[in-house]
This record gives sequence, structure tokens and C-alpha cells, in this order.
Amino acid sequence: MIDIRGLSYFVSQIENLSHWQRYAEDVLGMQVQPAPGGGLYVKMDERPFRMLIVEGSEARYLASGWELASETAFNAALEHLTAVGIEWQPGSAAEIDQRGVQALVKLTDPSGNCHELSWGHRSDCLPFVSPQGVPRFITGDMGLGHTVLPAPNFDATLAFAKDVLGFELSDLFNFRPDPSAPPIRIHFLHCQNARHHSLALAEYPVPSGCVHVMVEVDSMTEVGRAHDRLHAHDVKLSATLGQHLNDRMTSFYMKTPSGFDLEYGFGGLQVDWADHSAFEFTRVSIWGHDFSVGQQ
Repeated sequence: MIDIRGLSYFVSQIENLSHWQRYAEDVLGMQVQPAPGGGLYVKMDERPFRMLIVEGSEARYLASGWELASETAFNAALEHLTAVGIEWQPGSAAEIDQRGVQALVKLTDPSGNCHELSWGHRSDCLPFVSPQGVPRFITGDMGLGHTVLPAPNFDATLAFAKDVLGFELSDLFNFRPDPSAPPIRIHFLHCQNARHHSLALAEYPVPSGCVHVMVEVDSMTEVGRAHDRLHAHDVKLSATLGQHLNDRMTSFYMKTPSGFDLEYGFGGLQVDWADHSAFEFTRVSIWGHDFSVGQQ
């Protein structure tokens, strides 16, 4: 089994990099600098980047970067992939340098989502200094946050996440927009850290390649300040402020320049997995989170 420690980074694409630079600096409150080989690093903690934005004609999410603890764990992952018959591609020297890691492989799940496995991140020994005064984002051993990926080929993709990548079920939601139709399944999955989920799979296609990513700040004040910045810079709101039932995150959702949503939240549940029992929840949020605003 692959021993994933957290979501190390994600890669997204846009035609005009300046759109992401303004969004990251002015709305998210993150630092931006050029990436080796082209593109932008978006920095939100002590690491050089957690979001890599590259140029391309189609605005979309490209890949999820999953971190392994060591070279030994990385080599064991390659042995596991070979043993279960999963094809993988080694990262090029340029990709390894751009991601700032010691080694990298890429693989694709049955719904077409690209996953990158790596170990040994490179540190620039520079602190995070937010251009908007955000004190810190909750990252560290729990990774940058979580990602929710489309999984129209749901059963095979869930099996891939669990049996190949090593994720385990946190809880699940059966979305029933039409009571006469089968439910749309959304499963929430954790890896080797305390964050409630680092990955979720949703049983529907998404043109942008991602449902949403989540970043977490350390106070409700910072959520409110980001909400104000959203309106000041005319960023599209995707869901109103609310609190989720399963991970207790208080958050709002907004559209990124690459077309997928970003959840900006506070207070996410941290779990002792030895004491956790997976369950099905029947409503998305305890209060708020009106997603209909994103359809307007």
C-alpha cells in the first residue's frame, strides 16, 4: 500500500498567468513568484509553493501532488504500483526541478484524474509573508488542504483511491437532487494525517477537472476578510458562508481563474483515526452553504 502523507500541491492551468497572480495575492492573500521553467508558484506557508500555475490554452486543474515520507516509501510505492499492474510515468528532470522534489512519478485514475507522487520537497528557507496580512494557513503535516475530484467512473476510481493510493474512507454522502433517480455518490477519504479528508470523489464529470480545493486559515476573522476581498475584486461566489456537517469547516466557496472552485474556511475537524467510525451524512451543511448562488 502507498503511504501518502498529504496533499503537497496541485497544478492548474490558465492562458493568462496574471489572472491567477492577482487572484492569489489580492483575494487569497498568498505570495506569488515565478516558477522554474515557467509558470507561477503560489506560496501559502514555509514551502516555496503549494499551488503551481502553468500556461495553457484551457483553464483547468491538471494534477494533484501527493507527498510520501521518504525515498524508502517512494520506492515501495513503485513496487506496489508494478505489483498491481498500474502504469506510471517518471517525471522529467524539468518537472522534478519545477516541483522541487527528489523524485516524481505520474499516474492516472479510471476517471482520468492525474496524480503525482513525490518525496523530499525542496525548502527555500523563506517565511510566508501574506500581502493581505493573513497570519497563516493550516498546512504542515496535513498538507495544503483537500481536493475534490470528478469520478464519473465511480466504483473503479474509488477502488483505485483505496486499493492503489491507500486512502481510507472518512464518511460518505449520497446526494439526491432527484428522489426518483439513483443518488449521486460523494465519498470523503483520508490519508496519513489528522485532516478529516485530503481527497473526495464526486460521481459526476467536471469540465475544469476539479470540483474544488480547500484552504484553511486560523480564525473566522480571516474567513470574513477574504469574503470582503472577494466582493472588492468581483470574484464570483460559488456558495455562501456556512458550516459543513461532516468536517465542521466554516467556509465559503468562490470561483478560481482556472474554472474550479476554492473553499476558504476555518475550524476543520482533526481526527484520531483510531477512534473514528465512518458514517453516511444526509445533508451537506449544518447551516448556510447555498450553492444556488453559483448558478446565477
